[in-house]
Amino acid sequence: PPRFLPMSRFWSQIVRELTPYVPGEQPRQANLVKLNTNENPYPPSPAVLAAIRAELGDDGARLRLYPDPQGTALREAIAEQEGLSPDHVFVGNGSDEVLAFAFQALLAHPEPLRFPDISYSFYPTYCRLYRIAARQVPLRDEGFALDVSDYAGGGPVILPNPNAPTGRAIARADIARLLEANADWPVVIDEAYVSFGAESAAPLIASHDNLLVVRTLSKSYSLAGLRVGYALGHPALVEALVRVKDSFNSYPLDRLALAAATAAVRDTEWLARTSAAVIESREKLSADLAALGFEVLPSKANFVFASHPGRDAAALSRALRERAIIVRHFGAQRIAQWLRITIGTPAECEALVGALREILAQTA
Repeated sequence: PPRFLPMSRFWSQIVRELTPYVPGEQPRQANLVKLNTNENPYPPSPAVLAAIRAELGDDGARLRLYPDPQGTALREAIAEQEGLSPDHVFVGNGSDEVLAFAFQALLAHPEPLRFPDISYSFYPTYCRLYRIAARQVPLRDEGFALDVSDYAGGGPVILPNPNAPTGRAIARADIARLLEANADWPVVIDEAYVSFGAESAAPLIASHDNLLVVRTLSKSYSLAGLRVGYALGHPALVEALVRVKDSFNSYPLDRLALAAATAAVRDTEWLARTSAAVIESREKLSADLAALGFEVLPSKANFVFASHPGRDAAALSRALRERAIIVRHFGAQRIAQWLRITIGTPAECEALVGALREILAQTA
């Protein structure tokens, strides 16, 4: 009979040591109120669908051809919106890939890379994968606030703004201070959620050649299913990303993704309208949760971070799941009593609040 050997027999030492990133759950249950992965509750711009249909044509013949490896049309559209030239723009297969290239191209130095201890959990994963020394800087105990003075000099920096999972944002003036304090080091600002009310660092690119801004079209543009991200920065930083990309995969974005993303970026009215709707729902949900006794951090993202002083967060998460509502609970020690709740449609937010009201009314 055949002999089945453990998979790990052929693993490299790096793979043996990895603890992979765990994405949010994507269950297939019908009629689920899904508030755990920060997806936009609204559809993408109608211009996106039109662009995909146009790219396909009548017979889909264009799909036999490779896409533009430089993503020229998309880079030009982004540059136009940002008041930059296309050589300041890099595009990739989701912001996670763009970040991965940045870790290899810009953040791998003898000095440790610094980032918050409560932050996007892909950062330590990439550090392990690419053998990058890391130093996690604790957020302040009061409300998990980030103080840029904690990052004065000493090595490269990556920060999400707004932060995830806390949702808190820092002002552009604080980012300017961070850049000046680290003028000899690359600083990456991860702006996955910036469209929901935070100040972008992009205007600082003209005066700071060490700044790279990374964004995604997954959240505010409702294109999580297409996997498109981009970076803005000095052409020398962009060239570093290109060198890594072209040593890994010269064609990261397919023809449909490029066409759809270009249309989405150009429809600024749709972006403004849907982002405003999410912000309105976020403020109402924050108030409703506070009325139920939750502590809710001030959020500039499309989610809120909330904790109830009288109820265990994991138990609340389980109770919500029993009612076909899922939110994100992290087991990390400092945030074990907090839930990250994606902003859904008004009806989904009302369903969440109603379920929590029912759960809290029960005997602990």
